[in-house]
Amino acid sequence: MENLGLQLFSVILSTIMFFHLCEALSSCNGPCQTLNDCQGQLICINGKCLDDPNLGTHICSGSGGGGGGGGGGHGCHSIGNLNCKGKTFPQFKCSPPVTSSTRAVLTNNDFSKGGSGGDPSECDGKFHDNSDPIVALSTGWYNGGSRCGQMIQITASNGRSVLAKVVDECDSINGCDKAHAGLPPCHNNIVDGSDAVWHALGLDIDVGEIPVTWSDA
Repeated sequence: MENLGLQLFSVILSTIMFFHLCEALSSCNGPCQTLNDCQGQLICINGKCLDDPNLGTHICSGSGGGGGGGGGGHGCHSIGNLNCKGKTFPQFKCSPPVTSSTRAVLTNNDFSKGGSGGDPSECDGKFHDNSDPIVALSTGWYNGGSRCGQMIQITASNGRSVLAKVVDECDSINGCDKAHAGLPPCHNNIVDGSDAVWHALGLDIDVGEIPVTWSDA
């Protein structure tokens, strides 16, 4: 009986290790629906976890030779990881450099009281109407509030653009608490827009995440 118990334990342990291995392997080129489905510095692109072009990582493609072209590594690396609901999320103090056409991922945020944004907006300590074109920016782009109250121009791949006011930070360091409505840290390339931003761009909010570009207006 003792040998049978040991064998059973060994089988269970092997099964657990197998599933963990599969989970780790699936992190690269694995299926995903949101940014939070990808491990480490990977980003969800067209349903697959791939290297983030803004970070210039080569996790999936291999380190390869050469320095690459634009969008390569900009020295913006994770400062650590935050464990949240059994998953690990990278933490960032920085974001990719802002240019005249900065690549980003547009997400949707509810800036009203009791909404998905959690606490009041960082810039003014107030809640906001989602019918206003407003955004929260990843920590690096928020830059300690230097863009608070300023307008940015967001452009979708369909050619439509909108001017939106920066009112909040999309925290790329902290998360998984009441202040952040239980959500994990934002990735470092997020423009978190109100319903009005999505409608102005002619985008389907239900999609959840859409590649866009933005610049200071």
